[in-house]
Order: sequence, then structure tokens, then C-alpha cells
Amino acid sequence: MDRRLAGLADAVLQPGFDGTSPPDWIRRRLADGLRSVVLYARNIGHAEQVASLTAALRAERPDVIVAIDEEAGDVTRLEARTGSSRPGNLALGAADDVELTEAVAHHLGRELAGLGITLDYAPDADVNSNPDNPVIGVRAFGADPQLVARHTVAWVRGLQLAGVASCAKHFPGHGDTGVDSHHDVPVIAADRASLDACELVPFRAAIDAGVRAVMTGHLVVPAVDPHRPATLSKPVLTDLLRVDLGFDGLIVTDAIEMDAVARRYGLGGATVAALAAGADAVCVGGELWDEATAVGLREAIVRAVLDGALTEERLVDAAERVATLASWSRAARLVSHRVGTGSPHPGLTAARRAIRITAAPDGVPWPFPAAPHVVELSPPMNMAIAPGTPWGVLAPLSALVPATTGIRLTDADLDGDAAIAEAIDAQLDRAAGRSIVVVVRDAHRHEWMRNALKHVLATRPDAVVVEMGLPAGPLAATQICTYGASSACARAVAELLAGVGPSSEQPAAALAH
Repeated sequence: MDRRLAGLADAVLQPGFDGTSPPDWIRRRLADGLRSVVLYARNIGHAEQVASLTAALRAERPDVIVAIDEEAGDVTRLEARTGSSRPGNLALGAADDVELTEAVAHHLGRELAGLGITLDYAPDADVNSNPDNPVIGVRAFGADPQLVARHTVAWVRGLQLAGVASCAKHFPGHGDTGVDSHHDVPVIAADRASLDACELVPFRAAIDAGVRAVMTGHLVVPAVDPHRPATLSKPVLTDLLRVDLGFDGLIVTDAIEMDAVARRYGLGGATVAALAAGADAVCVGGELWDEATAVGLREAIVRAVLDGALTEERLVDAAERVATLASWSRAARLVSHRVGTGSPHPGLTAARRAIRITAAPDGVPWPFPAAPHVVELSPPMNMAIAPGTPWGVLAPLSALVPATTGIRLTDADLDGDAAIAEAIDAQLDRAAGRSIVVVVRDAHRHEWMRNALKHVLATRPDAVVVEMGLPAGPLAATQICTYGASSACARAVAELLAGVGPSSEQPAAALAH
């Protein structure tokens, strides 16, 4: 194999790997030309371990780009075992304080920089204009393009002031879709004028703010290219993003093994097509993280150059853009280490600020006279969320009110009217004489969840409903919306229900009758 081309091919890959220390193949590849890696929850143990891991990577290549998919909120890798101590984008959008958003992003950036991480695949700059979206939802700042734009800018600014490159995603916008690109190809049906007025607004703002990277979306936008997903589309990546929007930074693909592109084009074919279209770095490793996959992609890139499917000039350009980001990251990291931060963790403050309450006419019933019973209705998680990431109100409320009882029920437990009646009646019996709290997550998207909730409310109209997903209309007389299910959001609502801490003060702005 042509060693020069192999080195260039390695330079444009951003592979993941298994384990909490770099495997031998990653070390070898860094010496041979690999310039980036990406970390996931499986690589994260504790702070000292992560810092040791990145130091070992940097010992092989001092300017290595160490990326992570850390949005905070529901999509967290750093805190996948505990739940994020920061709220996600929708909660920040609900609070709508750009200084607070910047503070949250800067605090996260300081943590990432201290761990040796230099690129964060965040923020999610999608405008979630479709409430039935199965994969974005609370990951977006909201459904209003201008709100999303101003918070995207605040996030980019806060993160990059901490010395970590920000990556706005999923270009040209994954918000107006009912399909998860992990599984199939979404289609954004908007015409070009609508794209300019909605989807592209936050990306233009991020580019104007100096965002260092943009991540592609695996979705078809017929108004720009009716034939190929954006990740593989020259009209989208080169003509729209580079020329029309004037972006000169790094274009990185969403995980190339996702079904939206890999099923039809194959891993190698999708990788080559993405590079030819204008992508500079190919992310792989969310689901496939073995050496054979990385070797296969390197070989596919080299063959494409030799066969003429990918020009060497384009590959060199992509590798140079990777090198440019590596140089920026190295310089920014040195500067950021000289900037101290004595600021307290803003995560819980932001989560408290996001809470919105719909109160019954006779007011809110908390703090409860006796320990309540909690019923959590848990939907299947989308693949953007690390498996096992904890969520819910039962655990944090039990910590504050030790006699609290509860249960978590899934769609398998509540499959059909008879199963719902049996399971919910049993919980109503357990809650007899006490307050009952029902916790849901995107209830508007799950019929079984809505039916179970209706069964509770038919007997207990006084039930308090906590929506930890995307709110889509009132569910009960007394409802609390957290706009996310991170541990920060859970703690904030638990404080409210327990009548302790600042959350219990229920500011008037948060109340809606």
C-alpha cells in the first residue's frame, strides 16, 4: 500500500476504540498518521483515568485531536453512569438566558480541556420544528430558529473560550423529521426559502461566531440534492456549506456506520463519497470500534484515490483542514490552561431556571404531607443516548424524602388495555392515602404512555405529572416540565416536590394557571 496515501487516509479518520486506555492499534496508527480519535461512554471511568488516557494518546502524537460526543443533558458520555450534572439544550432554551447557556458551555469546556479533550461534537443546532422527531427533541434548544441561533452562538462561544473546539450539528438540520437516521434516511421536505428561514439560521449564526467544526446530517434535502444524503452530497457540503454559507473550518461526518448511509453505500463507499463531497473527517466508532473497521476504511480511501473515485487533491485538502484544527486546538489548549476559573458549577442553577409549572386552580400540592408514591413510565431510548444512562425522579426524590416509594414501568409492562389496567390499579392501591407522582418522557409520542396516564388520572385527578421530555400540551391539572431528563433536571424537580432548595421557591414566572 502507498504509505503516503495511507497516512493521508489515516489523517481524515476519527475512529473510536474500546477500553479505558488506548489499545496498541490506536498507538501504532497515531505514529503512522492517524490524527484524531473519538471517545464514548465505554472509554470513560473517572477523571484521572480520562486524563491518563488522553495523555497516553498525546504521547504518541502531541497534536492529536481527541473528540467526544458530549452534548450534556440527555446525551452525555462523561456522565453516562450518573446522568449529566448539566441540563440539555431544551432546558437552556426554556430558560432563554444566553449568558447562562454560555456559562454552562464554558464550564463544560473547562472540564473537557482539563481532561485533555479538544473537540466536542456539540452543540446540537437543529431547529426541532417537528414535535414527533424521534431523535432530536430535547437535544435542540427549541422550535424557534432565532432562539436556537442565539443559544447556539452562546454555546459555541462558551466552549471555545475554554479552549475546546465546538462542532455544530447536524447540517443542514435534523429537526423537521420523523425518522431517526440511526435506522433510516430522513427527508427534509422544505424548499430552499424555508431552509434559509429555519434550518440554516442557527448554522449561519454559528459560522459567524467562529465555530471550528460542523457535523453533517445523514438526511436527504431534495431542495438542495434530491439524490444523496447530505453527508455524501457535494451540493450540500461544498456548494451550500462552503460556498453559500462561507464555512472554512472542519466538516466532520456523523457516525458513518449509521444505517442512513451505511446500509445503501457500505462503510467504505459512504466514507469515500463523504470525502469526495467535501467532508474532511469521518467519524466512526459509535457502534463499530475495532481495528479491522479502521483498517478497512483506510484501505477504501487509498483504493478510491488510486482508482480515481477520490482525487488526491481533495484528500490532501481534507487532511490539511484536520491539521489546521489540530493546530488551533493545541494553541487554544495552552492558552486555556492559563485561564483560571473559580466559577461554581452552573448546571443545577440552569436546571432550576428551566422548570415550568402548570398549577391546578387550588394551587400546587407540594411539599407533600406524606411521602409520595412515584410511577415512572419509561419509553425505549434512542441510540444517541448512551445505554444505561440513568434518569427519573424516584431516586433523587427518595434521597430527599426517604419514605418515598415507586416503580418504573415500560411498554412491555403496559402492552394493551388489560395490562395497563392491572398494572396501574396495583400502583393506585399502593398510593392510597398518599400523593402520587407520574413521570413521563415524551408522552405525546407514546400511546401506551398516554393511556396509562389517563388511567391514573381517571381515579386520581390530583396526581402530579412530571414531563421530562418534550412537552406537547397539558397532560394533567398539575404538571411540571423539566425540558430534559438529566440528573440536574431530576434533582431540580425533586427539590421542588420535597420543598427544599431554591427550586421549591416556585418563581412566579414559572407558574401557568
